[in-house]
Amino acid sequence: MRALNVSAAGEQPAISELPVPEPGDGVVLIRVKAAGLNAIDNAIAVGMMAQMMPHEYPLVLGRDAAGVVEAVGAGVDGVAVGDEVFGHVLLAPPIQNGTLAEYALLPAASVAHKPAGLDFVTAAAIPLAGAAALAAVEAVDPQPGQTVLIVGASGGVGSYAVQLAKARGATVVATGTAADADRLTTLGASSVIDFTTESVADQVAAAYPDGVDALIDLVSYAPATVLTGVVRKGGKVASTLGAADEQTLAGAGLTGGNIMAGPVREVIVPLAEQAAAGNLKVDVTTVLPLEQAADGLATIAAGKASGKIVITVSE
Repeated sequence: MRALNVSAAGEQPAISELPVPEPGDGVVLIRVKAAGLNAIDNAIAVGMMAQMMPHEYPLVLGRDAAGVVEAVGAGVDGVAVGDEVFGHVLLAPPIQNGTLAEYALLPAASVAHKPAGLDFVTAAAIPLAGAAALAAVEAVDPQPGQTVLIVGASGGVGSYAVQLAKARGATVVATGTAADADRLTTLGASSVIDFTTESVADQVAAAYPDGVDALIDLVSYAPATVLTGVVRKGGKVASTLGAADEQTLAGAGLTGGNIMAGPVREVIVPLAEQAAAGNLKVDVTTVLPLEQAADGLATIAAGKASGKIVITVSE
């Protein structure tokens, strides 16, 4: 099978022919139709997670996919050969099997039937980004009428977070570029702050001198860069990248912390159902063939992705 893989630690991702993997107990083999790209794919490619759990090579990149069940391992129920499904490769040692390939292994716990109203590209864009956005919004728990600042709203996770916070009755302030403004407003943002012009903190403080009620940070890797100063006392902060330090938050009179996405069946099915019903927009802005998957990952690594990038693998 063709697969975008890293042949050995330190090597650049490349497409090559690899054997089709065999499904073990509790695992589903799918023929991949489409695979969604995520920032974690780049982290895995360069070995950033190698000290957290072992990697085995050749390592196929990609975590999200939609396709058709090719085979199931022992103990799998709920899906059968021929079913159209979507799902996610949960992080578990060893990291090796990914979805940017003609065939992929997914744990049964994170595989679900694709709603008939969604095509494969749309379904492949949901699992990780949708689950991360949902976890972040639930962590700050916005109430109707409250204001939520979403830093890094223009990417895949942000496109879902804007909508999910808006659906709870919150006023959403999103950061992006001028080119993102119309798209983010359409998704539900009440205002868009251009982070390329002047300080985001200054712009937020000018618009909300008493502070916003909650902050969802999708871009910071260190506590020092989290904009806690624009959140009112008693407000909440959630980070998807581990930048929310509880002591720092407590010192500012805030609560919150870091969230982990859990794209298991129970989480991704309601998101897909909302999308199929037209209540949640899956903001796919770029669709590329497998041969250009590395280009899509480079766009994410450069921080230039808007919405979701999805790779088509087979017809």
